[in-house]
Amino acid sequence: MSAPTSRPAARDTASPTLRTVRLARNGVAVTFTLNGLAVGSWFSRVPAVREALDLSAGRLGLLLLAMSVGALLAMPTSGLLAQRFGAARTVTMATVLVAVGLTVAGLGATMTGSFAIVALGLVALGYGSGACDVAMNVEGAAVERRLGRTIMPRFHAGWSLGSVAGAALGAGAARFDVSVGAHLVAVAVVVLTGTALAARTFLPVGSDHTGDPADATPAARRQAQLAAWREPRTLLIGLFVLVAAFTEGAANDWLAVAFIDGRDLSEAAGAAVFAVFVVGMTVGRTVGTIALDRWGRVPVLSGTIGLAVVGAGLAVLAGSGPVAVIGVALWGLGASLGFPVGMSAAADDEAHAAVRVSVVAVIGYTAFLGGPPLLGLVGDEVGTLRALLAVPLLLLPTLLLVPVLRPPHSAETAPSVVKN
Repeated sequence: MSAPTSRPAARDTASPTLRTVRLARNGVAVTFTLNGLAVGSWFSRVPAVREALDLSAGRLGLLLLAMSVGALLAMPTSGLLAQRFGAARTVTMATVLVAVGLTVAGLGATMTGSFAIVALGLVALGYGSGACDVAMNVEGAAVERRLGRTIMPRFHAGWSLGSVAGAALGAGAARFDVSVGAHLVAVAVVVLTGTALAARTFLPVGSDHTGDPADATPAARRQAQLAAWREPRTLLIGLFVLVAAFTEGAANDWLAVAFIDGRDLSEAAGAAVFAVFVVGMTVGRTVGTIALDRWGRVPVLSGTIGLAVVGAGLAVLAGSGPVAVIGVALWGLGASLGFPVGMSAAADDEAHAAVRVSVVAVIGYTAFLGGPPLLGLVGDEVGTLRALLAVPLLLLPTLLLVPVLRPPHSAETAPSVVKN
């Protein structure tokens, strides 16, 4: 069996030392964690924002759409930015937008009660988070190749851990009546400062981890981007990531609200249920690397998709509250590996990693664009909790796409593992 982390050997120019790669690994992990903290903090306060703006489920879905629009706008260009400026600079610039977006959305809900201002903040938050997502995944894949073992899901576990922290902070802020504005502004400062410091440890631009020749012209980069859109494997990976993103995003957007509305929980309890989901994600992404290295992508992903189907079904249909919470945990565990493994698969060939990750991200983030309003409209008709049954219904046919994530033969040569 081929190890799923196998990658083509990097070109011999500017090979980084083991210490440099380990520092970059730590920096990428911090970046993922802080990005998760930012997004998790926002989602944990969605019920409070809904109350402040007095929104129906349909209107809330439209508000959440603003963040998805921002992310989708970022995706077509973020791969080119990572090629042109390097992952470190791209991540730093993107996180400035994340901080601005959190601040505008938080203060807009607290001080103005304006739907438009909050939506504007969410566009900035989505754009910054989306651009950061592509750049940090490209960097993470480069570090993974140089270490020669699966670590991408652990980076995403860091993102989930940051989301857990954000959800916990949100639950605490709701419990002690901390305003949305004060909470999100404080998070914005922490996220921006920490990410700027972490990005300084990324692999040197000259180590060739973006696959961009030093003399590449803007026209050549655009041509490479367009070529990636014509590759069947890249498009099918994108479709797989789309469903994985919908599976995760439906919980991010609606789980707390659905349990508050459908099971008569308090706002703090709804945030705690969301935290259970993210804990399941974190556990799956932490231990999933061992399973991936032992059994490979296809069997592991097939099993986790099955767990997500069962878990989401229990979360919605279980008559017992504790059983429903167990379903939420299984949903998180089952949804844990689809997105990170899809990103690793898109980056199997280092020479085309940035543009292919960008294409897959564009397709995947379409779920974040269409998911919130779709579930909001369905929720207006059948209730927000039952609307979540869309998740298992979409997951089942996705099993047919799993084989496309198997590493191609060209990516199964020995990885470039750094030495002391």
